[in-house]
Amino acid sequence: MSEGPFLVIGLGNPGPGYAGNRHNVGAMVLDELAARAGIRLSAGKGARSRALAGEGRLAGRRVVLARPLTYMNESGGPVRGLLDYHHLATEDLVVVHDELDLPFTTVRLKRGGGEGGHNGLRSISRSTGTKEYLRVRVGIGRPPGRQDPADFVLKDFSAVERKELELLINEAADAAEALLVRGLEAAQNEVHPRS
Repeated sequence: MSEGPFLVIGLGNPGPGYAGNRHNVGAMVLDELAARAGIRLSAGKGARSRALAGEGRLAGRRVVLARPLTYMNESGGPVRGLLDYHHLATEDLVVVHDELDLPFTTVRLKRGGGEGGHNGLRSISRSTGTKEYLRVRVGIGRPPGRQDPADFVLKDFSAVERKELELLINEAADAAEALLVRGLEAAQNEVHPRS
């Protein structure tokens, strides 16, 4: 890992209609990280106009925090634009996203791997030319019964889930901070036994 800034992306869909959706948990975690760091997110100009972004320090590390303003399946364009604008390599990219393959309230860290049908990850992998970026995977669980996963992720968290949502967002934000400070392996050793 370089000493340059990390680009931390929180995935979600834009607009108030999507704000409480399971698919937006990455954006919720990013907002928590911005609040912790006292970083104000705002729309940039030119290549940066397709994301809300802000720069500062988080857990002692220089960061650019950003939330694409595009729909999930077009997240790659704004991510590529931010990497280019800040002259960052993909190894300094951290993507926070919802994960169907993890039980609700579980947080996992990894680098690379498949996209599990996640359109935001697919778009980022396509635009960066690699899947080898860091990920904070925030478990939202599988849909009940025969519900289509595409419908499930675009629904708001249930009343029962909302009782634990703040805790989940805080745990995911803690995991992201651990990743920035200690690196992947040490952060995995700290985060994974907890849940």
